[in-house]
Amino acid sequence: MEQAVRAKELQLVVFQLANETYGVDIAKVSEIRELQKITRVPRCPDFIEGIINLRGRVIPVVDLRTRFGLPAGERTANTRIVVVEIGGHTIGVIVDEVLEVLSVAGDAVEPTPPVITGLEADYLLGVAKLDDRLVILLELDRVLSRNEQSALMEGAYANGALDKAV
Repeated sequence: MEQAVRAKELQLVVFQLANETYGVDIAKVSEIRELQKITRVPRCPDFIEGIINLRGRVIPVVDLRTRFGLPAGERTANTRIVVVEIGGHTIGVIVDEVLEVLSVAGDAVEPTPPVITGLEADYLLGVAKLDDRLVILLELDRVLSRNEQSALMEGAYANGALDKAV
């Protein structure tokens, strides 16, 4: 975790995913939408749920549960698509429930625990310690690899090229 994170106050969008609480930088979130019909695209990796029409723009939607290797969950009235910027591109990510927008003091953020190594640690920014809970901070730009981001944004998911990029 960078020292810059600990030095400043963070504004987070906090959401629930498989009974854990995650936070992302509010500057990366453009909107939060109710779950809508998602058009499935053949030959995509499991974590790509499909595509949606967002005010005339077609954007890919990623199921974060699947991406993180978590068990599938029931979609409820609280399930949301959080529209975010990843690597300079707009995508939707499915979360179980958006809980709140939260300000967290930089000194309440601890580095990712050393027991978490490898790919899992790559997209974790740290852990915010709040009074009665922990919020896992995600680095959205690292949730998808550069190859996956490029393939999604170039429309490669439509012709199966994403399979080769993953």
